Amino acid sequence: MEITPEFAHEFAANWAQSWNSHDIASILSHYSDDFTITTPMATKLVPESNGTVSGIDAVRNYWLKGLSLIPELHFDVKDVLIGVNCLTIYYINTATGRKSAENVFFNAEGKVNKAIVMYS
Repeated sequence: MEITPEFAHEFAANWAQSWNSHDIASILSHYSDDFTITTPMATKLVPESNGTVSGIDAVRNYWLKGLSLIPELHFDVKDVLIGVNCLTIYYINTATGRKSAENVFFNAEGKVNKAIVMYS
C-alpha cells in the first residue's frame, strides 16, 4: 500500500483521537486481527511477553490494562514520517510527558498489522 502524506496525517490524527477517547473499540479499529506490537511497556505490564504482544485479543487486554493505569492518557502528535507500507508517529503522552515514536506497518487492507514503539 502506498502511504501518501494525506493518508499518513489523516491516519495519525484519527489514531490519536481514538487513543484520546479511551474507546477500545475505536482504538482497535485501526488494527488487523493478527496485529503484533513490540514495546518496552509490554515488558512491564505483561512480563511474560518479553516485550511483544500478538493477536488482537491479547493486545486488547494489554491496552485495557494500560488505559486503567493511566486514565488521563492523551497523545499529542508532533510529527508523522512516511516509509514504505509504514509510517512513524512521533508524539508526546501529555499525561506522562514521555516522547514516543510508534512505527506502524500496514497490510494490503490498510490495517496496521505490526507496530514497534520506542520511548524517551
